[in-house]
Amino acid sequence: MKISTKGRYALRLMMDLACRPGSDPVALKDVAERQEISLKYLEQIVGLLGKAGFVRSVRGPQGGYRLSRAPENYTVGEILRLTEGSLAPVSCLEDAENLCERCSQCGTVDFWSGLYAEINRYIDRFSLADLVAAEQRKAQI
Repeated sequence: MKISTKGRYALRLMMDLACRPGSDPVALKDVAERQEISLKYLEQIVGLLGKAGFVRSVRGPQGGYRLSRAPENYTVGEILRLTEGSLAPVSCLEDAENLCERCSQCGTVDFWSGLYAEINRYIDRFSLADLVAAEQRKAQI
């Protein structure tokens, strides 16, 4: 499994918004500058996050974006699954039901299923607030 730039940048965007709770809406161009990410690429990502209800947009001259929920109410897993799609390590686990013809005799399917479960457990263990707190601790060093 390799997380694409879309997934990594979505986390950075969400963290940037999470660092400004209760403030005025955050302009995407400001996020792009702080995070050193292309504004055009962020526009695509924020569109996806907005459609999923993760962020809200505020129109107007003082407009921008805000999180729809408190940072502790987002898991890293849900953000990554939204931006990346399935995080399954093998294609036969991407759907709810394993449709592989060899599934019943496959000696590796249990290994891959276990790995997938561990991946999901790990990424769902962390909230957006956890990542923000980690970044703030590193900034103090």
